[in-house]
Amino acid sequence: MGEAMYELRYEEPATLDAAIGLITAEAGDVRILSGGTDVLVQMHCDMIEPALLVNIKNIGEMRSIEKDRGGYRIGAAVTGMELVNHPDFGNDWPGILDGVRLIGSIQVKGRATVAGNLCNASPAADSVPPLMTAGAIAHVVGPNGARDIPVTAFTTGPGQTALEKGEIVVSFSLPERAPRSGDAYLRFTPRTEMDIAVVGVAINLTLDDGGTCTDALVALGAVAEKALMVDAAGAALVGTKLDDTAMQNLAAAASAACRPIDDKRGTKEYRIKVAGVLARRAAAIAATRAGA
Repeated sequence: MGEAMYELRYEEPATLDAAIGLITAEAGDVRILSGGTDVLVQMHCDMIEPALLVNIKNIGEMRSIEKDRGGYRIGAAVTGMELVNHPDFGNDWPGILDGVRLIGSIQVKGRATVAGNLCNASPAADSVPPLMTAGAIAHVVGPNGARDIPVTAFTTGPGQTALEKGEIVVSFSLPERAPRSGDAYLRFTPRTEMDIAVVGVAINLTLDDGGTCTDALVALGAVAEKALMVDAAGAALVGTKLDDTAMQNLAAAASAACRPIDDKRGTKEYRIKVAGVLARRAAAIAATRAGA
């Protein structure tokens, strides 16, 4: 006898209310299809067997990039390439684009979304650390109404998020940038592209007119069960002119925060060392962008 087949239903709602209604009414496993670059692979590998796929690409409010009170509102179905090709976004948030550009090939970015990268909840997701240091907020809607979740609190573990049953991410918001601010994201991989990060580091900082750092946020990816904000690493830069001592303190704090695993991409010791090295390099790039 062959293996039993399961039934899969596919829906393309045109409104957010219709999508929430479909998700709420389904008793089985529901998966959101915003790009499919993770979900379809997981289905093909028999990692998941959803009863319902809900494609959100036809919902207008989830497809737009808008300036909002000096910041941005980004719909959950906006693709990576749409962000890359936006005329202003990369000038305002180049560090986020550093991460987005590393999400697979150009073809993958043409389908994949930042929301999907976040909701997949991989500890090595490239867009998540720079979203965290940017202060991004995920706007979520579900059967019990709407709420906001800071991206720093969104991922709770590998493959796990703060979303409750029936909730979906509708959009992200990013605040207005302070003057003389810059951000950057760097990762290390065994291959030059289309690989999973061994370590990722995002830094967002602000300088005063004299070049002293007045604010700094640091996040690490691929060195723990989820991306980490490292307050001590940011504090190591504040009040300094990013001199060598400050950079050494930054590197030490980044390495100290790591709690990685050994796997085929790198040992614990290697990841801890690389985190400090990348933190220094990312801070230098962010500072250059802030000065510019």
